[in-house]
Amino acid sequence: MTADFRHFYQKSWAERTAIVADYSALTPAETARFKTYYLPQHSEIIENYLTDYPLPMGLAVNFVIDDQPRIIPMVTEEPSVIAAASNGAKIVKRAGGFHTTVTRREMIGQIVLEQLTEPAKTAALIEQHAADLLVVADDAHPSLKRRGGGAKQLRVRQLGQGYLSVDLFVDVQAAMGANMLNTMLEAVAKSIGVLTKTNALMSILSNYATASLATATCELPVALLQAGRYSGALVAQKMAAASTVAQLDPYRAATHNKGIMNGIDAVAIATGNDWRALESGAHAYAARDGQYRGLSTWTTDGKTLTGQLTLPLPVGVVGGSIKINDVAQLNHKLLGQPTAPTLARIIAATGLAQNLAALRALVTTGIQQGHMHLQLKSLAMAAGATPAELPTILQQLEQAPHQDLTTTQQLIAALRQTKDEN
Repeated sequence: MTADFRHFYQKSWAERTAIVADYSALTPAETARFKTYYLPQHSEIIENYLTDYPLPMGLAVNFVIDDQPRIIPMVTEEPSVIAAASNGAKIVKRAGGFHTTVTRREMIGQIVLEQLTEPAKTAALIEQHAADLLVVADDAHPSLKRRGGGAKQLRVRQLGQGYLSVDLFVDVQAAMGANMLNTMLEAVAKSIGVLTKTNALMSILSNYATASLATATCELPVALLQAGRYSGALVAQKMAAASTVAQLDPYRAATHNKGIMNGIDAVAIATGNDWRALESGAHAYAARDGQYRGLSTWTTDGKTLTGQLTLPLPVGVVGGSIKINDVAQLNHKLLGQPTAPTLARIIAATGLAQNLAALRALVTTGIQQGHMHLQLKSLAMAAGATPAELPTILQQLEQAPHQDLTTTQQLIAALRQTKDEN
């Protein structure tokens, strides 16, 4: 407990792991785990690097998006996410697949001015010079303009209490665009400072990317939704009702949207995109009218169930962690090397497939039936069951009065004792 963490970032990897091992009293075997997932190049990505943290990656199948078959890599630790996405996609595939739209793809950055005694007058002055300020933005990142992107619009909003937001809309082309946008914002902020004789409080991109919306839709004959004793028409009616509840009640909407983001985040991580940015933007969009609501809607006329999902998806296919992550690059190849708008379409469809499967299960057999089987599998593996032992242990766990780690370990021990005796 006396380890010295001063200048920890300057230490070599071996020195850092030795300090941590001493501080936390790690055994040699525990310390060796750092080496298992250690990649030297990742020391250049984050500070105080020790090791990588592995997450399972799988493949969602059955997707048809805009008449194009797709296999979709997903990174997630939650059981049933990939199975649900594949199941939802299978149902939609039988009805012709998902259809998507991306109307525009621009990132928005903010330059915030404060302590303005006449904000309306300042806003008018900035709007008067909007064209010149767009040129300043493009000059700060000329290569973007040459590639067909660049600054597209300047918007000024009065926030109240003497605050003003100058919003810069930029077509960032194939990248996620955070760094290039921030560079352009800082240049424009300096020009605004000269123009208005005020200093900006901050200049930063906004993750509320309302100029990068993607929409996925599907139309399903209700017969495709039949589940056991539940008719397709009844399932459709119940799914539409569940969708209505997510529009009325933020408590339900939060879980409704979490299920959607299960799929969206998993693809974002697999493709090297900033899933945290997508989360924040999606949840802000869910509250755009003042109440937090479900991101997707499902409606039925008794013959067809129609689903729609719209949300901000400012994803990229180049730059950032994509370029330095070999698996992310491989996943882009699995997706057919999509453009940034196409990747947004794929991710939106994945979110809607996830939502379809979740709602269908929720209003019929219940969400636990398939989910708990996978949870029990994870429990059995955590308790030490081998692949050969899993089928027997899972069968016994499903019948056990208590489904916990102690019970599972006891079942494994009993199984092995029986085998030894035989």
